[in-house]
Amino acid sequence: MISRRRFLEVGGVAASTALSAPFGFGATGGDETKASMLPTALAQLKSRKNEATPISREERGARLERARVLMNENRIDAIVLMAGTSLNYFTGIRWWGGERLFALVLPEKGAAFYVCPSFEEGRAREQIANAPDGERADVRTWQEDENPYQLLAQGLKECGAANGKLGIEETVRFFFADGIAHAAPHATLVSATRVTAGCRMIKSAQEIALMRLAAQVTLSAYQAVYRSLQEGMTQRQVEDLISAAYGKLGFPGEASVEVDEFTAYPHGSNTPQVIHEGSIVMIDDGCTVEGYQSDITRTFVLGKLPPSSGDKMRKVFDIVHSAQAAALSAARPGTECGAVDAAARKVITASGYGPDYKYFAHRLGHGMGMDGHEWPYLVRGNATRLAANMTTSNEPGIYIRGEFGIRLEDDMHITENAAELFTPQSLSLEDPFGEKA
Repeated sequence: MISRRRFLEVGGVAASTALSAPFGFGATGGDETKASMLPTALAQLKSRKNEATPISREERGARLERARVLMNENRIDAIVLMAGTSLNYFTGIRWWGGERLFALVLPEKGAAFYVCPSFEEGRAREQIANAPDGERADVRTWQEDENPYQLLAQGLKECGAANGKLGIEETVRFFFADGIAHAAPHATLVSATRVTAGCRMIKSAQEIALMRLAAQVTLSAYQAVYRSLQEGMTQRQVEDLISAAYGKLGFPGEASVEVDEFTAYPHGSNTPQVIHEGSIVMIDDGCTVEGYQSDITRTFVLGKLPPSSGDKMRKVFDIVHSAQAAALSAARPGTECGAVDAAARKVITASGYGPDYKYFAHRLGHGMGMDGHEWPYLVRGNATRLAANMTTSNEPGIYIRGEFGIRLEDDMHITENAAELFTPQSLSLEDPFGEKA
């Protein structure tokens, strides 16, 4: 799947690919040929795949029971899950299917049931077999000329939810929700977010372990690529190196790379870019470990800071570094999400890079888990209170259009009494990984 940032570069792929040959990263050939062409720092990376323990069926069963508790608290009689992360979170099912209705209906009381296209039943049962209710799953199938929404409505009637509140998971497409509303006119459709996000926001020890590993893998990939950078590389060549590093480490991942004045675009530019001595470089994104995400940004300089702007770059780096530390200090159970954003923004504004979003142009952070962006969000006005075992990004930045931008991002875990970063803070523009310290 293309990332939220990588799509920006598609227009520049042809130009950058033509420049790949001098460094060997665009060459064709077998795996052994490609491996032999990797820079030493990448070739030395070892797979960490055996460190990742998948989420168990028992844990998913506990998630379903937690969902029922939250349904009861929020007076929701049933929820509907369709293709997407929440379905995967609760059942382990990874589904795609376009416009055809495939859904799990989870009642607050009684047995869950699935609505499935008849021709997809085999594929569905393969995956449902590993879900918490796999041995006794109620799978209701429909043919191509039948109305699947009537099948779903009949199931609601049987479980006593036809006249109650039906929670729709937030990513369900409108035409599915509309079809359900017409087939079950006496049900009141509401958001299921208090249930789904209510479960997903609080991570188990196993989820925390997977996210910690993902963050460590990402930092290892970035560090190996940093050691391998050469003047004249294009952003695409660096991105290819990052993908190769993840391959060596055993997990899928990617990153966006921005250079010089384009680092002032928080999510990048589609302009082809080349790294030179003294270039400021921003690398951002992450990898996936057993379905769990990392999201890390490092900003650094190739070689020495440029004489003309080096002092300003160093000053801005130090401000952003202090803002990230202030947010980490402010984050603890019971603190409002908006207050953590405010702690970082106060540092940046007091240092002359305010007001508001003038230079720190985005929120401080977003929740993380199976999605790279999920609940809760560290943004002004969000009164949601942090709780132990929530996980978010912590990513303050200063972006000076026409000059440069600096963002430092690490993934943050709310502990019982405070907060921790899964990875060490970057030390400086010239020593981002502490190799010279």
